[in-house]
Amino acid sequence: MRGRRAGVAAVFLVMIVAGTATGCSDAYNDERGKGDASVRGGRGDDTPAQVFNMPDGFGNLATKCVGHGYRAYVTTNATGPSNVEIVPDRTCT
Repeated sequence: MRGRRAGVAAVFLVMIVAGTATGCSDAYNDERGKGDASVRGGRGDDTPAQVFNMPDGFGNLATKCVGHGYRAYVTTNATGPSNVEIVPDRTCT
């Protein structure tokens, strides 16, 4: 019985390590079309977004200036793609 538990634990550990190594890698996400777009110079705009928390069960809303003269609004969505809207905004310089 003790040897069986050790074997099950070893298999479980191998599955966790393999899943972490392949399931979360940048290459894996890029192959599936879910990776980040490349950024000129290797570094993008890391300024924080303004976040509005919604009640449980509703997607939160984040907004920030993107580019020159545009504002992005993004909602979180645990069940599918997020909703993104980019609109002109004169306050974004």
